[in-house]
Amino acid sequence: MQKRRKGASRSRQERIANEILMHLRAQRKLQSEVSLTETMDGAGDGGSLSLMDTIAVDDDMLEDLDTREACRTVRRCVQECLTPRERRIITLRYGLDDRQPKTQREIAAQCGISRSYVSRIEKRALSKLGQAMEGWRPW
Repeated sequence: MQKRRKGASRSRQERIANEILMHLRAQRKLQSEVSLTETMDGAGDGGSLSLMDTIAVDDDMLEDLDTREACRTVRRCVQECLTPRERRIITLRYGLDDRQPKTQREIAAQCGISRSYVSRIEKRALSKLGQAMEGWRPW
């Protein structure tokens, strides 16, 4: 009976030791994990900061909205303020049709006109667009 108790106690000790080892291993795995809501030591003024409060956020949402609004405005002005030929030149030149922008030389070849004429049409169209958008602010 003594042997049995000794064996039972040893297995009990082994189980406890095993549980402790498993707990320590689990804790070691969790050491590298950090919660964003975990509070950090404050400066002693009573206010505590969480890690989330100190992480910089690259928030370009407002800038993206302004850019989208500007694009819509430019496209609307191109449609409403320019002649069909000016519209085509500006669309090709600046890639407003979701294609790669083209050079004046490429546009001239495509339209069957000289590069200098493309330049004059572009300059006139940009002047019209500038006047149409005068006073417009994205914010």
